[in-house]
Amino acid sequence: MTKKDYYEILEVSRTATKTEIKKAYRKKAIQYHPDKNPGDKEAEEMFKLAAEAYEVLSDDDKRARYDRYGHAAFEHGNGGGFSGNMDIEDIFRHFGDIFGGHFGGFGGFGGRQSHNQVRVKGSTMRIKLKLNLEEIAQGVKKKIKVKRKVKAPGVTYKTCHTCHGRGQVAQVRNTFLGRMQTVTNCPTCSGTGEIIDHRPAGADAHGMIVKEETIDIDIPAGVTDGVQLKVAGKGNEAPGNNGINGDLLVIIQEKEHDAFQREGKNIHYQLYISFPEAALGTEKEIKTLNGKVRIKIEEGTQSGKIFRLRGKGIPSLDGYPDGDMLIHVNVWTPTKLSEEQKDFLNKMRDDDNFHPRPKKEDKNFFEKIRDLFS
Repeated sequence: MTKKDYYEILEVSRTATKTEIKKAYRKKAIQYHPDKNPGDKEAEEMFKLAAEAYEVLSDDDKRARYDRYGHAAFEHGNGGGFSGNMDIEDIFRHFGDIFGGHFGGFGGFGGRQSHNQVRVKGSTMRIKLKLNLEEIAQGVKKKIKVKRKVKAPGVTYKTCHTCHGRGQVAQVRNTFLGRMQTVTNCPTCSGTGEIIDHRPAGADAHGMIVKEETIDIDIPAGVTDGVQLKVAGKGNEAPGNNGINGDLLVIIQEKEHDAFQREGKNIHYQLYISFPEAALGTEKEIKTLNGKVRIKIEEGTQSGKIFRLRGKGIPSLDGYPDGDMLIHVNVWTPTKLSEEQKDFLNKMRDDDNFHPRPKKEDKNFFEKIRDLFS
């Protein structure tokens, strides 16, 4: 099923400002708010989609990646997309301040009234993972070791005596407008609804210990430097009996290659040949990111000629064709010559075949660069 465009969900243009996006989201949130549409599953889904669209489009980095790659930017667990395990209450906690005073008093944000215990999520962890171009081009599975917080064996929790398990407390204040009630996170349990009952030796004040674990990560082909891959549930655990695990964000770092230069999805390779090879022609075996190929160098090949190997670059994450490999031919001029070689070349100075005769179809440097990007 095709996922609906985020701009269409919020009914804004692709050039909309942050203020316009926030205003559009607030309008949609009010329109599809669960309190206004009780029992309406379609309205609830639209409420979640609007929050998903706002989370991406209100963030400059996420919006830039979405504009470039679409929904594919957040597939394969890529970090930075909408947290798919967020429920309605999560949305209120994250974006409730945008709703204004239209609905209830959930946590002082203007969400729904709630008497249920808050589900606390563990903190997000971030690690950096270096990949070479071959791994990026082919995709790779990696095993990485992380140190994450987990509940200590034997730890137990009990219901918070302050909020009685609700995670929130009501406060009534007298103001010049009258008595005002606000609902805030419980100061005793920090909103979890639970406090520690038995803390094992070595555990911290929340009953947590640090444990090293090995985690498998599936890296899709075609990732770029700086992309974040999200491994759901592999971040720090949350204390208590009803918390949910945080996520692990894997930040990709691309290693510099000793032979190839990457430009988006294209790969550039500098091929050096001798003057005799350029003049007489030859064949060369070229190593690519996924194997070897042989190319034919025609006799009379000029320095600066570019061979394009279609589809031999970086795979595409956005459904477009894969990148190409561009082979730049450079004719090597020897720096040391024997006397015999010098004599031969001196005799060729006035030879008609050695005089430059560029043809109209021989493109200059700027024309070649223009063709590369056209």
